[in-house]
Amino acid sequence: MELCSIASGSSGNCIYAGTESSHLMIDAGISGRTAQKVSEKMAVIARKHQVICITHLPQIAAMADDHYVIEKSAMEQRTITEIYHLSDDASVGEIARLLGGVEITDAVMQNAREMKNLAQSKK
Repeated sequence: MELCSIASGSSGNCIYAGTESSHLMIDAGISGRTAQKVSEKMAVIARKHQVICITHLPQIAAMADDHYVIEKSAMEQRTITEIYHLSDDASVGEIARLLGGVEITDAVMQNAREMKNLAQSKK
């Protein structure tokens, strides 16, 4: 429950459900320092439990041991969902996309690399 308290702060925008063996947290309205703290707490949980996280927050994505990207597309009135495992370099590129949006500059790439390195040093 401490994880949810960190994630929701004063907004109350967090749903947490868990048992000794599984945890689910849905966050909304967090970013920056709070997202970093949530990612650190998730890393602690991941030491003893499997954590599967779907996020658009680069601070949380940077903490991943394995990083996947999920893409959805429509084809002939059907929705196709594809999941790809990312290499370390591709993971940095995806974190840069989360940070920088459409235009990925050298500075954004450097920031993504630094974010990934800092996250790994926190584990």
